[in-house]
Amino acid sequence: MMLPQHYEYSAAVRAPAGTLFDHLDDHAQLSSHMSESSWMMANGKMSIQVDDGGGRRVGSVIRLSGRICGMALDVSERVIDREPPHRKVWETIGSPRLLIVGHYRMGFGIVPMAGGSMLSVFIDYALPESGAGRWLGKLFAGFYARWCTQQMVKNAARHFAELAPHPQGTLG
Repeated sequence: MMLPQHYEYSAAVRAPAGTLFDHLDDHAQLSSHMSESSWMMANGKMSIQVDDGGGRRVGSVIRLSGRICGMALDVSERVIDREPPHRKVWETIGSPRLLIVGHYRMGFGIVPMAGGSMLSVFIDYALPESGAGRWLGKLFAGFYARWCTQQMVKNAARHFAELAPHPQGTLG
């Protein structure tokens, strides 16, 4: 499958690699930005369903479905690479019914570092093959890829920042 477009976003996260991987390995956590109504989702949202592997093993299937702008969207993904606590990759299977991207491959990488981990999330994608989606993809797919990968990284960083102990001041 030819996926000519690429976007990647990275940031430091205050969590050990194993803890971060376990959090992101739960697709509901990783894709939470898709399951909440937002202006980027045109006030729509997607539901996430996983197979009996929970999306946590090579070969697991994850399905996202929902409605955006009155259009039914549906995509199935298969986990193709999973190396805890460092890497996970999944890609579309079948014929995705999406608005501005066609087939894609996504994944994340985690590199341990002092004070936490460096998290990178990437997407390689193609535009829809025809119709209004192709035209919309040319206009908005890059913007959407940037938003999606940034949301995944920022949500993880925010989650662990909220769980991190906060220094307490003392009055002397």
